[in-house]
Amino acid sequence: MKYIFKVFLFFPLLSILFLQSCDDSEPISEKLDTTTVHIQWHTLTLSFKGPESSELAQENPFLNYRLSVEFKNEETQYTIRGFYAADGNASETSSDAGPIWKVRFTPDKIGTWSYSAKLFKGDSIALNDDPSSGELVSISNAKGNFQVTKSDKEGNDFRAHGRIEASNGYFKFTGTDKYWIKAGTNSPENLLAYIDFDDTYRIKAEAREGEAATSGEIHTYEPHLKDWKTGDPTWQNGKGKSLIGGINYLASKGMNAAYFLTLNILGDGKDVWPYVAPDDFTRFDVSKLDQWEILFEHMQSKGILLHMVIQETENETMLDGGDTGPLRQLYLYELIARFGHHNALIWNLGEENGLAPWVTTGAQTDAQRKATATFIKKNDPYLHPVVNHTLPTEELRATVLDSLLGFPHVDGISLQQDERKNAPEVVQDLKERSKNAGHEWLVTMDEIGMWFDGAKTDAEDPNHTTLRRYALWGTLLSGGAGVEWYFGAQHPHTDLTSEDWRQRDRLWEITYYAKTFFNTYLPYWEMHPEHSLINSKDAYCLSKKNEVYAIYLPNSKTYTIDLSSANGSFTVQWFNPLTGDQLQIGSVNKIDGGQIRSLGNPPKTETSAPDQDWVVLIKRSN
Repeated sequence: MKYIFKVFLFFPLLSILFLQSCDDSEPISEKLDTTTVHIQWHTLTLSFKGPESSELAQENPFLNYRLSVEFKNEETQYTIRGFYAADGNASETSSDAGPIWKVRFTPDKIGTWSYSAKLFKGDSIALNDDPSSGELVSISNAKGNFQVTKSDKEGNDFRAHGRIEASNGYFKFTGTDKYWIKAGTNSPENLLAYIDFDDTYRIKAEAREGEAATSGEIHTYEPHLKDWKTGDPTWQNGKGKSLIGGINYLASKGMNAAYFLTLNILGDGKDVWPYVAPDDFTRFDVSKLDQWEILFEHMQSKGILLHMVIQETENETMLDGGDTGPLRQLYLYELIARFGHHNALIWNLGEENGLAPWVTTGAQTDAQRKATATFIKKNDPYLHPVVNHTLPTEELRATVLDSLLGFPHVDGISLQQDERKNAPEVVQDLKERSKNAGHEWLVTMDEIGMWFDGAKTDAEDPNHTTLRRYALWGTLLSGGAGVEWYFGAQHPHTDLTSEDWRQRDRLWEITYYAKTFFNTYLPYWEMHPEHSLINSKDAYCLSKKNEVYAIYLPNSKTYTIDLSSANGSFTVQWFNPLTGDQLQIGSVNKIDGGQIRSLGNPPKTETSAPDQDWVVLIKRSN
């Protein structure tokens, strides 16, 4: 079937095969056989010489060609889409033409693998998933073999651990019993509006009420130039250092996720898109996307998950009127082909997905939203988690979330919550409702309100008291799978204009302390919120009955816990959420089950402050 595209102008027209891993720019071998070695969980890039083409060729290489590569080993097989790559080195040359096509694949099994590549040509064949359709086009070295050995990485590098998946309401590394909790940055949402990416600029427009104001300038991230290290990636004689440095800084603070839009035409920033031009949705900017990939590879090596938000509320209906039609399919195919190989990636159906009263361009319907999620799950061979970012209030988001409850292709909710004191209650409610519907959601606290405040800078809010209480400890102890910090729209360093993550250095520290506590002391994926066990409506409790209890206390007063249904003895230790110090002993170091027990008083130390909040860890001792 031939598709006819009509692109609406919403604003004024503005042959050698090589095998390489993502941390090595030199070919490993020009001829693949069973002696060629690759590494588990590392990206394998295969390049093929095919027909000469260009981004603007009359025979559109993104639409009228389809590269499919089948990878097999003894246990499994994958069919992976490839993409047009111009001269094969576009990140360095900014080339828009050439005969090279590529595929990226991340092998999950050790042993012998084989591959077989086929390039097809035909009208709109990129939108046709029939493997036998189209005219077969000759490409170089279309078959080969290679060996995969065990990963040699360690630390936070995702290549040391494998692929992140959704599992019973939490993140987990596939094929293991190792869980992972998300903690990172939600801002700037236009992370990719960066001066060193080719053909990146801002379409000037008047800001609407309810968003951060922008200027004609895009990001430079100059304060983070000092964080770039020798050996880190760059492109084109030193470009990219400041953003790579920013990622280094976030990783150094223990953060492990970053949220960003890949398409904000018509949206708040109007400065991020993958296309050659912002009014033609059928042709992609090869060099820009290759430069994005350099950033993404570095993020993965530093343990930073890619929280990839595919649209925002103002452009939900820009492609195909909201349907998963030819334009949206082409967009998603390109994202999956180019970036789906990364081990830690979340597909987000859209920022503030749903009908927002401040948007005049319309919104996707329930059926359209589900169709997009279904398309991603069908075509992403790695089955990365799919989530949906919400509107800020229950009134606005209720109909969207009610429709998605129990839907198998949406794995979680990227929560926006305006009133922060209600965040723990909302997280717990969504967890319980999704579990009762038969498909338990990941619920992550990704945008805390109010919209004009968000997470203020350290200078304005030195210890981020309400964020720490409600959005961090409150949501995690209510079953949340992670947090990201939204910067707000009416304070310095906003969600659109921030250049310097150090402005919130203290916030990253406090977040790291919480993440470390959960990873060190709790089987949190086996625990459930039971706040009522504590004699205060202001406290939070996550429990694995009769084994372990984690309790957040908002101040240094004396509290009790109801252990009537527990038996045996339990140790009582205190954790300071302001300093992240080692566990300490308070006035009571052991309690027995069978009745209501006092937690005693917190320890008095040089690092504790009067009447501060505390976290109590209660663990079974026999």
